[in-house]
Amino acid sequence: MRGVGVATGAISIVNALPTGVGGAVGVDLPVRAELELHPAGSSEKWDVRIPDEARSPLVIEALTRALRQFAPGTSGHGSLAVRSAVPVGRGLKSSSAVSSAVVLAAARATDTPVTPTDVARLSADASLAVGVSATGAFDDALAGLSAGIVVTDNARRELLRSLPLPADLGVAVFIPPAPHPPSPGLRARFEAEAVASSRAVRAALEGEWIEAMRRNTELVERVMGYEYAAARSTLERAGAVVAGVSGVGPALAALAPLGRLEEVRRRLPGLPAERLTLGLSARPSTPEEREA
Repeated sequence: MRGVGVATGAISIVNALPTGVGGAVGVDLPVRAELELHPAGSSEKWDVRIPDEARSPLVIEALTRALRQFAPGTSGHGSLAVRSAVPVGRGLKSSSAVSSAVVLAAARATDTPVTPTDVARLSADASLAVGVSATGAFDDALAGLSAGIVVTDNARRELLRSLPLPADLGVAVFIPPAPHPPSPGLRARFEAEAVASSRAVRAALEGEWIEAMRRNTELVERVMGYEYAAARSTLERAGAVVAGVSGVGPALAALAPLGRLEEVRRRLPGLPAERLTLGLSARPSTPEEREA
């Protein structure tokens, strides 16, 4: 029994910490999980070998929950490999992408039909259980399994709206080297901004995603102390449709037409950092991954 799951990182449209409603869009930073299972009984105790470089509480939790749901009453041994292109702790949704890829690989290894929503819900449960997310980041998980923007109620694990984006948009991303603090420890600071965040949420639900991203990034910069306002103005003058902080940062992402993307990348801040140009992710979790 073998399953391959792929999910991607994402960038924020609306941060879910203040109100529980969040929005995100997947970007072409993939995580690939490959799971081999060899059933051998019914004790519900699986012995799955995970290399040290991939082993983490989140990976173990996501795999355990997925096998409990997709293969109840079974046991055996196996192996799990995880490869991620998402920088960790920069606001680009690495935890959600990893847990989603693991859950999806388990579903495919057990021949269990699942929807992106099914996978994202299990991913969010695992993220909450191990404390890597204050809300579960259902929006981030679903964005990494879908095309376009998703706006979700993270507490209810519900999709509120999906928004397509123009096919000619890409993303330039500025990724400073220092990671952000864990989001659970920031929750109170963000909840104090619930009124301001509700304006960004309303804009996203009305389909005004550019306005939503602008309002959201002003809020995040205020809470986290980032000074990106001048950089955002520079990026928009260079051709970006909008630029904003992703997650709780420190990554800064600018969406721009593909023909302007390289120019926008060159205008990213000059501080020491990684600078990438990325496509917006299409639906990555295709049946062909099972045989990839």
